[in-house]
Amino acid sequence: MSDEMTEEIVEEEVAIDLDEIAKKYEEKGFFKRLNEMFKGLSKPHDTREYKIARIELQRLAAPLTAIVVPIVFGVVLCVVTMISSQKKDIIVADIAQIEDEPEELKEEEEIPPDDIEPPPMEEVEITVDTPNPNPVSNVTPVPSPPSAQVSVKPAPMDSVAIVKSPVTMKSMTGSRTPGSIGAATRGGAGYGDANTEAAVMKVLWWLKAHQNTDGSWGNGNNTIANTALAVLTYLAHGEYPGSPSPYKRDFGPTVQMAIDYLISHIQTGADNVPHFSPTDGNEYSFLIGTYALCEAYGMTKNPNCKEAAQQCLYRIVENQSSTGGWDYKLNKNSTRDDLSFAGWAIQALKAGKMAGLHPEGLQTAINKAINCLKKRSYSKSGGFTYTPTNGNNGGNTGLAGVGTLAMQLLGRGSEPEAQNALEVMRDWKPSFDPDGLSAKKPGGSPQYYCYYATQCKYQAGMKAGALKNDEMTWQQWNLAMKKLYPASIIDLPEKVPDYTGKEHKQGYYENKDAHSTRPYMDTCLAALQLMVYYRYLPTTSVKAGEDDAGAGGDDAAQAIDKSKDVAVTVDI
Repeated sequence: MSDEMTEEIVEEEVAIDLDEIAKKYEEKGFFKRLNEMFKGLSKPHDTREYKIARIELQRLAAPLTAIVVPIVFGVVLCVVTMISSQKKDIIVADIAQIEDEPEELKEEEEIPPDDIEPPPMEEVEITVDTPNPNPVSNVTPVPSPPSAQVSVKPAPMDSVAIVKSPVTMKSMTGSRTPGSIGAATRGGAGYGDANTEAAVMKVLWWLKAHQNTDGSWGNGNNTIANTALAVLTYLAHGEYPGSPSPYKRDFGPTVQMAIDYLISHIQTGADNVPHFSPTDGNEYSFLIGTYALCEAYGMTKNPNCKEAAQQCLYRIVENQSSTGGWDYKLNKNSTRDDLSFAGWAIQALKAGKMAGLHPEGLQTAINKAINCLKKRSYSKSGGFTYTPTNGNNGGNTGLAGVGTLAMQLLGRGSEPEAQNALEVMRDWKPSFDPDGLSAKKPGGSPQYYCYYATQCKYQAGMKAGALKNDEMTWQQWNLAMKKLYPASIIDLPEKVPDYTGKEHKQGYYENKDAHSTRPYMDTCLAALQLMVYYRYLPTTSVKAGEDDAGAGGDDAAQAIDKSKDVAVTVDI
């Protein structure tokens, strides 16, 4: 064989071997591997091809699943879609139009809870004489205005009851609702308890039993003041027409009659100046009556209350002395600056402002009042005095609480004058006897002084960040008050039936002082103290002495939207 032929054969064999080797490294596609696998599975089980096919089956399990599962899911989905798309019968229903007939709602009968039965208390030895807490009892009355004068339009008998109070008391330690009252009288050194609340309820039932048929209390020149204080007492407990109180069927009408009485007894003459008739000689009753109407408007939003309160407030503002104080008969030409008189004027202004009433000049009057309290009524040794003293020193200490409360109501309770007055009153103790209030013997009407002292000590001792000394002073005062006042109430044997016929205990207070007995004022002042834990709202904004919009003053105040809830920040 020739060398050329031999060489060709060798090259051909090498090429065949390379092809065989290349086939072994050839990348087979999925379907080719699948085809070879099925062929191998058809071979006998002991053959090499079958064994290789089984190994290949294990390798291809995952890809097969990835292909088969979607196919199966797609088939099922198509079947379901075909079934659901089949035509269905449509049922057409004719709907009859029926005229709505409102269902008659029956008012649920709400039964007042049983009288609060206080736990047994320790006997307290108390000396109580006939009382009189009215600071104007010795004043000679002036004749009533002539009948030709025109009265402010009185509120209809149901005008208050149909109005739901829109006042929302926010950011407060408490409010005048049954739940809040219960929380504030749960006991403890700073709060009331079952005994204090039982005494309050006796007073409320006593007032109801002794209300005159025209809605007033008492008779003579103090009728307006008595009625206004009774209204304040009921409002303090959250009792007013339409209130959520369980006693609304009994106390609601009582308050409504009293408010109607006050509104209908405002007389305006040719000078268009409002006066209450009858009146005491110095017009304390005008200030207290205005205070009650402002508070009533704040809680009921009755428009007739607003009209009457606005007129009365404007008279107080207009007749402030140039010095910033007030004097008897609202004589603006006097600079006597009677602090006792001014105390009620300031309470009325504060209640009016918190109720959303802003007569022209209100903010200016408040600013002037603060200036007068600090510079004219203040006394280093007396705290605050009845009338200005030389060099702001000396005078009686009895009105220290009046000035302090006024400063607190106007948002200035932390200023040095108020702090000094709290120090002057540090040793005071609750009392119905003039000699029992303080070793300094301020004299006068002890419950009149205690009315202010209870409130200003409570504010100082219970406010956030209270000084430890003020906190302890309030707790000591409160513990003594909780022991003395429930034991001092004069219980009457006759019980007062409510609208269901159930009977309730009644009682009243008497104060020992130099004046004649006036149980309505004595009783209301004591009850208001026993409700200080929840009563003090909504009339205690720390911002009360500040302009509503900085330099905007009265104009800004009048621009406040009265339709919105009253949000209150409390300096207590």
